[in-house]
Amino acid sequence: MQVVILAGGRATRLRPLTDRVPKSLIEVDRKPFLEHQLYFLKKSEVTDIVLCVGYLGEQIEGYFGDGSKFGVNIKYSYERGQLLGTAGALKNAERLLRDQFFVMYGDSYLFLDFAALMAYFNRFDKLGLMVVYKNYDRYDTSNAVVEGNLVKGYSKKERMVGMVYIDYGASILRKRALELVPHNQVYPLEELFSRLIEQKELLAYEVNKRFYEIGSLEGLEEFRRYILQGGVLQ
Repeated sequence: MQVVILAGGRATRLRPLTDRVPKSLIEVDRKPFLEHQLYFLKKSEVTDIVLCVGYLGEQIEGYFGDGSKFGVNIKYSYERGQLLGTAGALKNAERLLRDQFFVMYGDSYLFLDFAALMAYFNRFDKLGLMVVYKNYDRYDTSNAVVEGNLVKGYSKKERMVGMVYIDYGASILRKRALELVPHNQVYPLEELFSRLIEQKELLAYEVNKRFYEIGSLEGLEEFRRYILQGGVLQ
């Protein structure tokens, strides 16, 4: 199994912490956040990692290298110049990707059974899957509508009837889905998900354990408390 981690953004909500270091290298309990992510992936027997990097990406590669000292194999896809957005970053990394792959955000700490997820995905002939959590606006604003086993609506801006779920921060895509993404253009995952929803090609997979994120100062502090209380076994 392959996981692509989107770690190229400027993380403006975390300034001044990210003025000189990328979000992935912000330390939590004396380790960069990305190291916590990689530890969980390795423990889950997922060792094929692609990092989509942009802003200060050389610092990330300088610290993690090829991943061997962390027990994983890391390849890098750089966005040079203009940042291309989350789906644009995947398109930019296309040559490194398997026929199907997981996508995770570089600021999310998740609890997933990757093998079970992939087994579920392979039961259906769909282009994508979004992991969802019944959130009721608790940890962030809910942004997804689920009916049966499909995502029927998704927006970070527009409120929709039945929008009680949130994008958990993980998805699976078939490489063929990237045919919907234009080359060398800024293109967010939100737009790709919307197109998959229109085509009834986006599965939903519900999980019951909350997520953590460091995309905001409040989220970063909450994750730090979780780690310091022994949330992650090292």
